[in-house]
Amino acid sequence: MKLSLELYISANWAVVVVYVLATISNVAGVLFNNERMERVSYWGASLGLALHSLVIAYWWSVVGHGPYMAPNEVLSSDAWAVMASFLIFLKVYPRIKPASILAFPSAFLMLALSLFYNPGIRTLPATFRSVWLIIHIGLYKISLATLVIGCALAIFYLLKQRGESGWLARLPALETLDVYSYRFAGFGFIFWTIGMLAGSIWAHQSWGRFWGWDPTETWSLITCLMFGAYLHLRRFFKLRGTAAAWFFIACFIISLVSLFGMATLSGSIHSEYFK
Repeated sequence: MKLSLELYISANWAVVVVYVLATISNVAGVLFNNERMERVSYWGASLGLALHSLVIAYWWSVVGHGPYMAPNEVLSSDAWAVMASFLIFLKVYPRIKPASILAFPSAFLMLALSLFYNPGIRTLPATFRSVWLIIHIGLYKISLATLVIGCALAIFYLLKQRGESGWLARLPALETLDVYSYRFAGFGFIFWTIGMLAGSIWAHQSWGRFWGWDPTETWSLITCLMFGAYLHLRRFFKLRGTAAAWFFIACFIISLVSLFGMATLSGSIHSEYFK
C-alpha cells in the first residue's frame, strides 16, 4: 500500500508539471501571438491528460472505486474533466481556443490542491454503489468544465470591451464571445439540472427521500435557478453584453460555492463523505 501511495503521489506531481508547462506555453502563445507555442501547449495538455487518465485508472484499481470518495479523488477527477472537456469542445468549437487561458490553470491548480489532501484508501459505503451516483457526479463534472469555458469567454468579453489593443485584438469579436458564453451556459445548465435530478434519485435510494434541503442540495438548486434565470433573461428579455457577462460570472461563483464551499464548510450529509 505504501508503494502504491508513493507511486500515485509521484505520478500526480508529474502530471501537474506537464500541465504547468502546457499552461506556460499556452499563455505565452496566446499573449504573444505565437502559433507554434500554442500548438505545443495543446500537445502538452493532451499528453498530460493521457498521463492523468492512467493515474486515475491506476488509483481506481488500487482503491476499488471511482474517483469520488475523498477530496483528493474529487479534485483530481474535476481537473481531468475540465481538461478533457475543453480539448473535446475545442474540436467542435475552435473559436473557444483562448479559453485555455482559464481552463489549463484551473486543471493544474485543482490537481495540485488535491495532493495536499490525504489520498488514503477509504471503504466505499453501500449508498455509493448506485449507477445514479455515477451519473450524478459525472454530469456535475461536465457542467463544471463547460461553465469554466463559458466564464472565460465572459471575462474576455469584459476585457475586450474596454480596449482591443495587444492580444485582446486577436480575440473573437464581442458578439462571438457573447454568443459562445451563452451557449456554454446552456450546456452547463442542462448537465447541472440532469445531474441534480439523478442525485435526487440516488438520495431516494440511499436515504429514502428525494430532497432534504441539505446545504449542498440547497445551493445546487440556487445555482440551477440562477443559471435558469440567466438563460431566460437572454432568451426572452434580450439580455446581452456587459450585463450578461457579469451575470454569468456571478452565477459561476455561486456554482463554485455549491460544488466546493458547501462540501468543505457545511455540516451537510454530502460533506460527511468528503472528510
